[in-house]
Amino acid sequence: MGSSRHLLSSILLVSLFLTFAEARELLVGGKPNAWKIPSSQSESLNKWAGASRFQIGDSLVWNYDSTRDSVLQVSKTDYETCNTSSPIAVHKDGNTKVKLEKSGPYYFISGAEGHCQKGQKLILVVMAARSQLMGISPAPSPVAFDGPAVAPTSSAVILKSGFVGILGVLMGLALF
Repeated sequence: MGSSRHLLSSILLVSLFLTFAEARELLVGGKPNAWKIPSSQSESLNKWAGASRFQIGDSLVWNYDSTRDSVLQVSKTDYETCNTSSPIAVHKDGNTKVKLEKSGPYYFISGAEGHCQKGQKLILVVMAARSQLMGISPAPSPVAFDGPAVAPTSSAVILKSGFVGILGVLMGLALF
């Protein structure tokens, strides 16, 4: 009885761990030094962003040569026109980390002259916060923007982790 109680307690802890997602650090482009003028459409950072899922609390990390480039967080209008004169934030350290603190679109462009016009820019969408009680995500609020389409996340993974969490809690309550 004692060992089965220990085993079920362990299962409870593991299932609760799986239910709550941790914030991640994501290397922009998925590789070092991806912050550059793309040589083709397939190297576009927007293609990478469209295939990724960003959550509140995640951080983006850029690696680049700080003597030649920078990262500017800008408005939608400045993103579309490659305007570098009024950024929301300027990053010039070569190893930039930006925490995604709210849901919705984020816009970034290169601060190097002419780079944005040649495609060195990034738009991404941060998903709405997940419900931590059940592990089921609410639908994101509609956001008007002309960026890449973002596919919904797989609800199977979310439902599975939520189910495992609930099962673990019920088993834990039955034992105690």
